[in-house]
Amino acid sequence: MLFKLKNKMKRLFCNLILIAILFLVVANVEAAEQKLHYHGFIAQGLIDVDGSNFVNDDGEISSELTELGINASYQVSSNFRLAGQVVYLNGGNRYAEGTRIDYALIDWLAYTDNNWRTNIYLGRFKNNHWLYSSSRDVPFARPSIILPQSIYFDGFRDIAVGADGAAIKISRSDDDYGNFDFNFSYGSNPISSKQADIILSKQSQGTVKQDFEAQASFYWQPLFSPWRFGVSYLDSDFTYRANKAQDLFFDGSFSFQTTSINTLYEGEQWEFSGEFHESRFTTKGFFTPTFLKNPISHRWYVQSRYKLNHELTLLMRYETFASDKNDKNGNKMEQETNGLVPAYFAYHDDTTIGLSYDLSSNFRVRFEYHWFQGTGRLTPVVLPNPTVNNRKNWQLWAVQLMYWF
Repeated sequence: MLFKLKNKMKRLFCNLILIAILFLVVANVEAAEQKLHYHGFIAQGLIDVDGSNFVNDDGEISSELTELGINASYQVSSNFRLAGQVVYLNGGNRYAEGTRIDYALIDWLAYTDNNWRTNIYLGRFKNNHWLYSSSRDVPFARPSIILPQSIYFDGFRDIAVGADGAAIKISRSDDDYGNFDFNFSYGSNPISSKQADIILSKQSQGTVKQDFEAQASFYWQPLFSPWRFGVSYLDSDFTYRANKAQDLFFDGSFSFQTTSINTLYEGEQWEFSGEFHESRFTTKGFFTPTFLKNPISHRWYVQSRYKLNHELTLLMRYETFASDKNDKNGNKMEQETNGLVPAYFAYHDDTTIGLSYDLSSNFRVRFEYHWFQGTGRLTPVVLPNPTVNNRKNWQLWAVQLMYWF
């Protein structure tokens, strides 16, 4: 126990060193003729999970709730802008620890007039298709410490935040019908060995590659309305190349097609949001050369936030996920695996309560508690770990202090 405590204190000390370095970097950056704008954030917390390996395998309180980031933009001309963000993350088993570039792009304002605006993004662009896609990478901008895993699965975090390629956004402001946004993007993501372990498992010895990712979305906000409505579509393919010398698995491919709808209400005190996704996940090969499975999953959440006063905001959320809409309780999956994978790996339900308190204009503390049923949204994804995750019901609490500038 003493050894574990020393390791945690060492990890926390390293996090504080990184925070100090971040402050020194920012303190030496100066805006060049108001063309350079920079912002940053620091978030550190504690998280405790009882009954799963969501964060770690030993079930102890963890300080692996660290997020550091700097983003900047430079206005080259009236039509061209450069923008990027670098972050350091430590979330335990949720995603790979380390530094990554969330986005680094050229923003070209291709057309604008009184009603229309068209932006083209080249490079590593940012995902703007789902309700919280564009804000999930910034701790104080998202509604909770942990987003609904049914939709914003942390195991796919680095793949879902953005991609290398091109994107276009067309906006129209109409005096009669309100505001319209159309987004389209096409690209792919490099997948590191750490990410491959999270997606597949450490037992796989081959390499996984994202072949492409195409997404489109449409949003409408009626004139002077607090409501916003959206629809989106995603299509993405992955290829697995087995290590012939020592791999337990075979060459294979994975394919996703997702259709979603969402809505958001932002009132003076109340906020309501919800998303529904239907996805087809096709697996060819991998387990055996002739393996083929393509279940359709259902996943959704409803969420409410209430601003009690200027400082305190309360949150309630319920979410659910079924990996196969024709096998929601997982009995068929358990039979197909001869009991090796329990039925509760086929679904995921979560009831969440939380609060957020602003200590100042740029300091915030958040607390939340989760009651889970099922383990369908734990890593690794393709090859579940029932040895560690041997409980259908489990809980989680987390507290995080965040600062931004």
